[in-house]
Amino acid sequence: MQQDTQTMRNNDGLFAVGSPVTHWSVQTSNPVQYEIRACENLLDPGNSTILEDASGSSGQRRLIVTDGVVDSLYGDRVRAYFDHHGVEHRVLVLNDGETHKSMDAVLQVTEALDAFGIDRRREPVIAIGGGVLMDIVGFAASLYRRSTPFIRIPTTLIGLVDAGVGAKTGVNHNGHKNRLGTYFPADRTLLDRSFLATLDARHISNGLAEILKIALIKDARLFDLLEQHGADLLRNKLQSPAAVGPTPADAPVDQRLAARGLHLDPATEVVERAIQGMLEELQPNLWEKVLERVVDYGHTFSPTIEMHALPALLHGEAVAVDMALTTVLAERRGLVSSYQRDRVLDVMARLGLPVWHPLCTLEVLGDALRDTVRHRDGKQRLPLPVGIGSALFVNDVTEGELAAAAESLAALGSGVSR
Repeated sequence: MQQDTQTMRNNDGLFAVGSPVTHWSVQTSNPVQYEIRACENLLDPGNSTILEDASGSSGQRRLIVTDGVVDSLYGDRVRAYFDHHGVEHRVLVLNDGETHKSMDAVLQVTEALDAFGIDRRREPVIAIGGGVLMDIVGFAASLYRRSTPFIRIPTTLIGLVDAGVGAKTGVNHNGHKNRLGTYFPADRTLLDRSFLATLDARHISNGLAEILKIALIKDARLFDLLEQHGADLLRNKLQSPAAVGPTPADAPVDQRLAARGLHLDPATEVVERAIQGMLEELQPNLWEKVLERVVDYGHTFSPTIEMHALPALLHGEAVAVDMALTTVLAERRGLVSSYQRDRVLDVMARLGLPVWHPLCTLEVLGDALRDTVRHRDGKQRLPLPVGIGSALFVNDVTEGELAAAAESLAALGSGVSR
């Protein structure tokens, strides 16, 4: 008997083929909605923002995950906050730093979730820390009972403008940067810039590298802001004028207007433009179905450089070295003028970022490019700047080009002081 190959549609998205059925096809979608909110004074006991999604006034429980540095700075305030609101809680303190970004840390979080016994729908895990901490907690939350909601409260600039606004989680594995991970955005990310006041200058610079990335590939106005105000942003740790004292009468006009609330002060505009630019790129391609992503600028060679250099280079510092190298590469191709190249390197120096590293050897860079090709489905898909504020993708960078660009950068880097 000839098999009936008629397709039967049972309901939207479910198809059965044949009689008897020999094939089923399932089509579904996974809508995603998450919130990023700028806040102030999150740890003020009178501010209930962290608990806004609580299911009721009683029976609230929270597992809070942080790291040793953040706990030493804010641990007492965190515990006092939840005590004030009558929330049963436990604080898990992880080791800090990129060298501890591992599956062992993820398993520590999952074991703490088991020990605390959270309700996986009504009691979101709260991550308070930098990008490393948030990646670990997000990864653990994505695995625990296959999905457990979590809230991110970044305490570093790189967490605030980069790691805290996307959907990716991950840990380092087998000598590779973020080799294991998932796509699992936090339900909410709460951005409180007052946390930045306790960072040292190097960690402010670290985050400014990711802001500079957005400026170079899509926002010339943001680059101008960094060029004009970079030193002040670094010194004042991106606090608004009201947070760093009264505005002098001879201050620049934009600062005086900002102090009177007439428009955004430079720090606020820089952070807002960086986050907006990042989200504009992520939102239509959250699951990275399209592998040509301009936000991968600075992330072709930097993962390998960073892992080889650990713990000497922070993530943003490695990204800066990558951007400096690819700026020179773009200049050698005629995509960037020598004047624009010098502006970029000068801004990097002004932001306290390195423009060169001894690991910029052909061996390391060649290995990095080959690993990137495997990661990007067989093509380089390498973003290069076009002037300042735009970019294109190339697939034909040669080892000879890399060697020449690295040599040029080494000579230029010797004349650029941080």
